[in-house]
Amino acid sequence: MRKSVPVSELRFGMYIAELDRPWTETPFRFQGFVLSTEQQLEALKKYCKTVVVDSEKSALADVPRAGMQYFGKTIYAEKATVEQELGPARSAYTSSHEMVQETLSKVRIGRNLDAERVRGAVKSLSESVLRNPNAMLLFSQLREKGEYAVSHSLDVSIYMTAFGRFLQLEQQQVELLGYVGLLQDVGKVRLPKTLLEKRGSLTPEEFEQAKLHVNYSVEILRATAGIPIELPRLAVLHHERHDGSGYPNHLQGSHIGMIGSIAAIVDTYDAMTVQRPYADPVAPSAAISTLYKWRGVSFDAGLVEQFIRFIGIFPVGSLVELNSGEVGVVISQNTEERLKPRVMVIRDAKGFELRPQKLLDLSRSPKATADESYRILRTLEQGRVPVRSEQLFMR
Repeated sequence: MRKSVPVSELRFGMYIAELDRPWTETPFRFQGFVLSTEQQLEALKKYCKTVVVDSEKSALADVPRAGMQYFGKTIYAEKATVEQELGPARSAYTSSHEMVQETLSKVRIGRNLDAERVRGAVKSLSESVLRNPNAMLLFSQLREKGEYAVSHSLDVSIYMTAFGRFLQLEQQQVELLGYVGLLQDVGKVRLPKTLLEKRGSLTPEEFEQAKLHVNYSVEILRATAGIPIELPRLAVLHHERHDGSGYPNHLQGSHIGMIGSIAAIVDTYDAMTVQRPYADPVAPSAAISTLYKWRGVSFDAGLVEQFIRFIGIFPVGSLVELNSGEVGVVISQNTEERLKPRVMVIRDAKGFELRPQKLLDLSRSPKATADESYRILRTLEQGRVPVRSEQLFMR
């Protein structure tokens, strides 16, 4: 039974089922939780006047909850600002891009992976992400995309690494996520180029052939010394689905595991938001809506919800129009107020390039006019206003 309760009347052990405002505007990481700490209560007092309590779940509050434990215990402090980290992020991405491009070319002609160079790429990418994930995400989103196989593997690696940081996983696990994202599709080099570049839907026979890339990835990784021993087993999981409808082994639910479930979500999100030979990109908001619709069916529901919180309402790198008519780029999230990210204004209300650029922290309610604070009106299609990362922070 559910009922609305004033925050002032809450008691520990109650199950908070709904808030009087969107969850994404609060610091709570779960949609629905047992009230058990003073910090939770103080946050509810700050953000809400009333909440909906589920009395049945409150009665079961002391019963252990089944399912994955999503969060680790490692708290990462930002060791650099976006401005400071953008240069190192650019260097790490550029060198890693060259490594992936060269490595795929060598594997195509039958040579083994260069484990030492792969390790170097994962290390440089993850170190940048751990210092400040927004810088790497910003650079990767604003960079002009080249060959899909190369950019997709890099971007998936970055997303997985940054998501692992968000989930407070240990550094070793974060780096392992980076390896998986970078190498889980390496087997595609053994597929015919005509199949990979085909426009339009694959025939059933072509789809069966395309699915073999997972097995090829495992073969390549097993033949590579000097990489994490778990990689061949983990690289086979990103096309498995929560309801068992995926491939190659039709695994279900917890049998896919946390890393496999993260890989499936991130691989799907990135693929939907970039240009592919057979599909145009969709806006990040549309990709997020699709993932949310598929939660509990194709993907682990809790991890989808956490991924949405990680990505944010306005993802890093998004072009946005402000209520002033100006255009900006989202350069970092505000974790406690997802609707109010940090925005670099790059065009004035007439569409002219802005010099010097303005950096707005919308959570601080900067004024657009004497009577109105800045706010985001809408997101714009990527590419509508050309912008590269090196154009940001210019005076």
